[in-house]
Amino acid sequence: MGKLTVRVQRIREEAIDIKSFELVSTSGAALPAFTPGAHVDVEVAEGVVRQYSLCGSPAHRASYRIAVKREAASRGGSQALHDRVREGDQLTLSEPRNNFPLNHDAQHHLLVAGGIGVTPLLSMVQHLLALGAPFELHYFSRSIQHMAFHELLSDPSFAGKVVFHYAVEPDAVRASLRKLLWRRPEGGHLYLCGPRPFMDLVEQTAAATWAPEAVHLEYFSANPSSLSGPRETFRVRLARRGIECTVAADKTIIEALREHGVEIESSCEQGVCGTCLTGLLEGCADHRDAFLRDDEKQAGDKILPCVSRSLSDMLVLDL
Repeated sequence: MGKLTVRVQRIREEAIDIKSFELVSTSGAALPAFTPGAHVDVEVAEGVVRQYSLCGSPAHRASYRIAVKREAASRGGSQALHDRVREGDQLTLSEPRNNFPLNHDAQHHLLVAGGIGVTPLLSMVQHLLALGAPFELHYFSRSIQHMAFHELLSDPSFAGKVVFHYAVEPDAVRASLRKLLWRRPEGGHLYLCGPRPFMDLVEQTAAATWAPEAVHLEYFSANPSSLSGPRETFRVRLARRGIECTVAADKTIIEALREHGVEIESSCEQGVCGTCLTGLLEGCADHRDAFLRDDEKQAGDKILPCVSRSLSDMLVLDL
């Protein structure tokens, strides 16, 4: 995947603990095109790569915009961007890629955001507005002070299309979601992003009336309960290289292969971004990622080796 060198042109405080970063090419050229819902990998520090959604309009290629929430339990990404990066600094990005695309056959788009989860949906609503396509965005946050891009989404062009929900009580959120999702509009598709508990609640509420193929989501992190599940030792064989190794209980597949001189391209190493997606030829994977859909996991021909493990003694990878 190609690399881009960009300059931080502007940093803006968007809400409590949320900053946006406007990024321009150091050469002055237009940046690569991207589609709504796309993200980039950002090298925020040496050896620290994180994924951030592009939240500007896809029609605007003079700059990219990302927004970052400072996380109390940061693994180094959000703190580095908030505390160390200044206007004028240079950053290295990957070219955009999209694991969370719009369904262009949809007759109606319903977008539901929780907190910083609004970021991938911002590019979607700007794109849909430009197309004149029917959509609604429902944005849930603790308060207006915690709501990023409130000014942008309050523009008259979004009137009647964007609804703000300032609800922190779980019962109030559940009531709003039941009212919102009680039926699926003809040809409707649902897109959601936000903190894991919020997304789980939206999925559970929508399950009664929305077909699984009409529900699209993007996680920021894998389910902690999946990552902390039982860890057994197993073997991995690389079909094309003829290499076989043991994956110890305290190692991931990627870590075990690195010790044998085999590098698999990876990024988040949380089972979210899909960078390390690998073909699975034999064996039964213990999928612990948040990237593959349920039907893809059941098919049994792909695995995310950064977090997933094995339910069989041996996995044979297409490497």
